[in-house]
Amino acid sequence: MDNAEKRQAIGSWLSGPRSAAEDMGVDFGYRGEQLGLPETGPGSVAPVGRRIAALVIDWLLCQLIAYGLFADGESRSVALWTMAVFFVMTVLMVGTVGLTPGKRIMRLRVIAENGSRLGVLATVVRTVLLCLLIPAVVFDRDTRGLHDRVARAVEVRI
Repeated sequence: MDNAEKRQAIGSWLSGPRSAAEDMGVDFGYRGEQLGLPETGPGSVAPVGRRIAALVIDWLLCQLIAYGLFADGESRSVALWTMAVFFVMTVLMVGTVGLTPGKRIMRLRVIAENGSRLGVLATVVRTVLLCLLIPAVVFDRDTRGLHDRVARAVEVRI
């Protein structure tokens, strides 16, 4: 193996299997194509950065609510109350209007794969998995987290 081949092998390892497959000529299409979503604009798969920003906004809002209403000034209980407020807010808001305050600010919405509103059970399952965090960082080629795949949901731009 010469130096050029070694650099290519190391580069494919660092950039991941998708990049290596694309270098070999595999066409994956755009994010959301398999779901029948548009490539860009409203209804397209939400970018990861905007989804993370929405999550941070929601978490900070829940932390503020937890500290002000439930923690009684005890910093040790703020984290537990924040998770509880986050869970309730996410289930209620995503289950009814399909978004949370952070998602609204970032112009995102959670919908079912078929384009309809998410059902109550799917919303609860998605939120439980989101609170576990690990499923949220395991994602597919459409950048949907495991929590969205299990709930058969997708976050889209408004």
